[in-house]
Amino acid sequence: MDSQELDRAATLLMQARLDRRRIAALPDDCRPTEGPWAYDIQDRYVDLMLDHYGGSIVGYKVGCTNVTAQQQLGLSSPFAGPLLSPFVLTSPAVISTNDGFMRMIEAEIGFRLGQDLPTADTPYTAATVRPTLSTAFGSIEVVDSRYEDWTTAGAPQLIADNVCTGFWVYGTESSDIEALDLARHPVQVRRNGIAAEQGSSANVLDNPLNVVAWLANHLLARGITLKAGNLLTTGTMIAVNAAEKGDIVEADFGSLGLVSVSFT
Repeated sequence: MDSQELDRAATLLMQARLDRRRIAALPDDCRPTEGPWAYDIQDRYVDLMLDHYGGSIVGYKVGCTNVTAQQQLGLSSPFAGPLLSPFVLTSPAVISTNDGFMRMIEAEIGFRLGQDLPTADTPYTAATVRPTLSTAFGSIEVVDSRYEDWTTAGAPQLIADNVCTGFWVYGTESSDIEALDLARHPVQVRRNGIAAEQGSSANVLDNPLNVVAWLANHLLARGITLKAGNLLTTGTMIAVNAAEKGDIVEADFGSLGLVSVSFT
């Protein structure tokens, strides 16, 4: 794909966002079929969003960290995209149902980096990234998509759409990371006070630290370095499910606290 085709794809995604009009797919002449093209479109789409909404990239999110989800989308690894400050909220949060097309709920463990992760002699691992993390916290990602059917759009188009970017809400940060069993940390999600989903951090590449290592290596391969202060979220611990107008969704992460979002 040439630069003009990449720009056209990003513009169409941005126009769908602004017009509140979903598209079946990007046109054949600018639809990505490979990961590198998809990320090139994503870069341009992110620039358009920041130009329109203001703000900055404050971190990164990783999706498809569950093996079942990877199989459904025909992937052999996760995918990632930037977290943009206009869509990052602290708990308790209120989101208008007019701000987006759908409200798919994901409960995730997040981290804040305490130091830069520059190029290393060997790839990062869970063991080497853990000392670089300053805090851990629970979060809720509210997934959205510009496509009429995001489940069949295919991984390259989802990557181009900044990995189904919507809103991301995070809770109180804990610096006591060593006290956490990150391989088996539980979460209970409630909708309007009624238990809806439960899950475990084992559902995200067996341990969210593995996700952070994957992200660091993935970004370095693209010439991007994770920086101190970046917020990172590691993929859903639960089965994805939808919220409706008027719902109050709470994710109870036990020792990591409660994260809540209301849809008005």
